[in-house]
Amino acid sequence: MKLFLKGERCHSEKCAIEKRNFVPGQHGKDRKQKIVGYGLQLREKQKVRRIYGVLETQFRNTFEKSAAMKGITGENLLASLERRLDSVIYRMGLATSRAQSRQIVRHGHVNVNGRKLNIPSALVKAGDEITIRESSKENAAILAAREATAHAPSPGWMEVDRENLKGRIISTPRRDELTQIPINEQLIVELYSK
Repeated sequence: MKLFLKGERCHSEKCAIEKRNFVPGQHGKDRKQKIVGYGLQLREKQKVRRIYGVLETQFRNTFEKSAAMKGITGENLLASLERRLDSVIYRMGLATSRAQSRQIVRHGHVNVNGRKLNIPSALVKAGDEITIRESSKENAAILAAREATAHAPSPGWMEVDRENLKGRIISTPRRDELTQIPINEQLIVELYSK
């Protein structure tokens, strides 16, 4: 499945999934296997982990915090992953991939509520204002990403001002406005509930 992990490259004909979407080896195209039960649950978890660029321990901790929250565990999990600072920068259109947004945050280009924050896993909440620092507003990578993602709409749970490189979180993300890639979060909940 195409997860759009490589940023701009995934929108061009250079995407590996477009060129070669089968397992390696001489008989890769002929191999057919049916995945059921545990394999299906594991695939779904790995897919979500790779989409958000999260390690196993981080993912498990996020799941446990989501399970302790009120509401539906799967929706809480996806909302928590979406509210990470690196994911918010990606959704604002200031990076072409989550890996690039993680690097932008790590290099200290981002302010949250007027204070520098360089932790990609930091969770933002409703009312937080995310801006690119004044000294970084001429950064070529950020400006190129803004131009590349100019066509993409901003999510409904945040206000984005791409011209001034800032955004504000209006509310926590709802399940229906989270991702463009189909995710079955119930399989992840079932996997961790064993």
